[in-house]
Amino acid sequence: MTSPSPGTRPATRAVVFGGGGSTGNAWSIGVVHALAAHRVDVTSAHLTIGTSAGATVAAQLCAASAAELFARALAPLPTNRAPSPPARRPPGAVSAQLDRTARLIAEAADPTDLRRRLGIAAIELDVTGPADWRDAWHATVRERVGDASWPDRELRVTAVDADSGEPVVFDPHSGISLVDAVAASCASGRAYRIGDRRYIDGGYRRSSENADLAAGYDRVLVLSPFGGRVRTPAAWRQGLAHQVDELRESGSIVETLLPDSDVEHLFGANAMDAASRPAAARSGFATVERRIDELRAFWG
Repeated sequence: MTSPSPGTRPATRAVVFGGGGSTGNAWSIGVVHALAAHRVDVTSAHLTIGTSAGATVAAQLCAASAAELFARALAPLPTNRAPSPPARRPPGAVSAQLDRTARLIAEAADPTDLRRRLGIAAIELDVTGPADWRDAWHATVRERVGDASWPDRELRVTAVDADSGEPVVFDPHSGISLVDAVAASCASGRAYRIGDRRYIDGGYRRSSENADLAAGYDRVLVLSPFGGRVRTPAAWRQGLAHQVDELRESGSIVETLLPDSDVEHLFGANAMDAASRPAAARSGFATVERRIDELRAFWG
């Protein structure tokens, strides 16, 4: 699908919500709220793609307005917050997971081999971990997305089949709940079971954005809390820059939104720091404010 000529059909639009942990989720919410404040409604896109924390954003927008989500992101953590349930990560868990995946990346021969290795490792953690982890994780995701259900428009949520290592894309026709799809897409440690299959984080499909799934759409807006960075070898061509090149070569007009350099410390190893959500949300809002004229012209 190429960009439409004057007098032909309207342009088709896709929005891509990349992963980025708790702070990436808040940053993306800030972006969407700022766009909406300027009457740029990306929630009406013909296609929405969500990966990991970006899948959470996509689901949250099915049940609440961007303004409501932004207000929640700015709210301070309650001082009497209850102890974390088993599904939430204890201190040091993010660093440990980064170390584990770094070793697997170094050992892998190619992206297919890496996905298999990641799946095996996640299944091993699932077998040796708490028996109630799956139910606790489902409850955690449901708490985040509320009463969200699959929308009438096209929504794609990415994951990887832990048993086979094959990429998976859930949509309204997959026969599972949106909560289960998001829980699978966000399962970056243990594998999340749905029926007789187990799944891991959609960021392991290709990248934290998976913008290549928007191929064929005229205009593609990509939100990348991780700034388009990948940890896999450059020769594998998995990163956002390669995906954007592919989209443009196929005729799409693409815009990317990345966090400003002065807030990069909020992401990466600090991505699960809930106390940084307000700063991340404000940063996302400010990013749009500085580029609103070009973004409005792009989205149309």
